[in-house]
Amino acid sequence: MTVQTIEVKLSESKGEKPLAEELQFGRVFTDHMFIADYCEEKGWTDHRVVPYEPLTLDPAAIVFHYGQTVFEGLKAYLSKEGKIRLFRPEQNMRRMNQSCERLCMPQIDEEFALEALKQLLIVDKDWIPKAEGTSLYIRPFMIATEPYLGVAPSTKYRFMIILSPVGSYYKEGIHPVKILVENEYVRAVDGGTGTAKTAGNYAASLKAQEVADQKGYSQVLWLDGVEKKYIEEVGSMNVFFKINGEVITPELNGSILEGITRKSIIQLLKHWNIPVIERKISMEELKEAHANGALEEAFGTGTAAVISPIGEFNWQDEKFVVNEGKTGELSKQLYDTLTGIQTGTVEDPFNWGVEVN
Repeated sequence: MTVQTIEVKLSESKGEKPLAEELQFGRVFTDHMFIADYCEEKGWTDHRVVPYEPLTLDPAAIVFHYGQTVFEGLKAYLSKEGKIRLFRPEQNMRRMNQSCERLCMPQIDEEFALEALKQLLIVDKDWIPKAEGTSLYIRPFMIATEPYLGVAPSTKYRFMIILSPVGSYYKEGIHPVKILVENEYVRAVDGGTGTAKTAGNYAASLKAQEVADQKGYSQVLWLDGVEKKYIEEVGSMNVFFKINGEVITPELNGSILEGITRKSIIQLLKHWNIPVIERKISMEELKEAHANGALEEAFGTGTAAVISPIGEFNWQDEKFVVNEGKTGELSKQLYDTLTGIQTGTVEDPFNWGVEVN
């Protein structure tokens, strides 16, 4: 982005804010949004905070036909002192540019995009919920807007940020969820777009999730797309296992998304001197660890849920329960510490928290 000014146009009407106990995930949106437009001749222009409203796009816009779009997800919190807090937002902007690179989309100015987000948050600060377990979800995204039906990168794009007050991602909250291991469909393969946060990855996951829902499971555990034996992700989260006192998470392999919560969990564990390793782990190894009583905990990590303990797996119609279906001690400690750092109630030795003034 080359123009370092942001025009602000305030909404003439304010939306009704939902009660904390009524908050769902991603159903309600704030009064304003940020927009910037791109064309090859001028680069990024027309940076603006404007009232939240529907978009008008040409029916031939490339995003509709070839899925050239990327997005991010992060959260804003309100501290006890009433300050707006972000958690490692620079990592999200960096990862968005990595996704843009994979999808042949233009880079954003990471520092300026973060400044635009801060200005939007100040305008819509009243939308940040205060109740425990709630937050303001932030969705930066980019779409290809050129009207063209040829298969080629767009020459025009729109970068936007929208905000949504949210409660827990899963209705279970920090309580353990049941997971169905997926043996037919795959999420991504090395060389594909698994390392990018792009819409097609999530569209491709819906069929497996539909099957899981029908069987009463909260999420799907994805296996690798080649041998279908090694664990990759759980739903839209990275996954961790505590086995014999050591924490194991699948190594980044070209198809696994580099989660910011994942990275933070690894740093926390090392800070606590808890053994943590990134390596391949198969379902056979996990099943054997459970049979031997070595599988102590399992949990998913991601922006939306932060930590989601896993209480049960179903693999090839065989069920095995983890930690008697209860939230593990380490899972709870990680959740409390990470959310405490995010909200400013726990010491932050890594300087992950960012206050918006």
